[in-house]
Amino acid sequence: MSSTLDKIVLIIALIFPYAIFGQTSIDGLVLDKETKQRIAKVYIQKLGSNVNLFNNTRGEFAIAVTAGDVLLASKEGYYSDTIVVSDQKVLVFNMQRSSIYLKEVTVVARKSPEEILKQRHSEFDRAYKLANAGDIFSVGPTGAGLSIGSIYNLLSKDGKNARRLTELLQKEYQENVIDSRFTPDLVQHITGLKDVYLRNFMQNYRPSYYFVVAASSYELSAYVKDKYEVFKMNPNLKKLPILPTIDLEVNN
Repeated sequence: MSSTLDKIVLIIALIFPYAIFGQTSIDGLVLDKETKQRIAKVYIQKLGSNVNLFNNTRGEFAIAVTAGDVLLASKEGYYSDTIVVSDQKVLVFNMQRSSIYLKEVTVVARKSPEEILKQRHSEFDRAYKLANAGDIFSVGPTGAGLSIGSIYNLLSKDGKNARRLTELLQKEYQENVIDSRFTPDLVQHITGLKDVYLRNFMQNYRPSYYFVVAASSYELSAYVKDKYEVFKMNPNLKKLPILPTIDLEVNN
């Protein structure tokens, strides 16, 4: 009878080993502490035993444990992490990188005003050709005469629209030149202004294109200092927007 009972216990132990020794199979997950992304191919071992395994490609694993067991997770490039088993429903390792983790950064160089203008010439090549009427008088095999193509470009609706567009592009170029020299960093360095006061100053005392082109670095700094003395008298003053120019076409 005793022999039969021993056999039954042995069979149960082989089929349900966790139940005999008080062990429970529990699921787990391994995460990067910084990014919270799952980490695969992590070596996990139960200290004081021969139990060890690797987690799967989804960062998951399952292991038989009892309360009080200590699990160790190891992977190259990370500091080891430990968990003491208690009453957790899921075991989660949060592993810290042993090397500095740098997020991918895309650096975009700021184009110069000249590069932007050149790009505009390429993008609106046809408009520039229409806007440039060329010489009204041309010289051919039969002598001097009127250039019909130039007159058409000068007087046509397409020619007028093209000239307006190129004028806007030239204005954009001039504003970019101002922005390239009259910068927030320059004004803040000289005046110490920040936030809304910095924006107010730069809007109220924006220099002209022709001044910026002609001025040396010293002259530009002197300009900022001079305007700052005026600004301090009324720092909350906001410049009124310039009213748009209205072109009126009068038909006689």
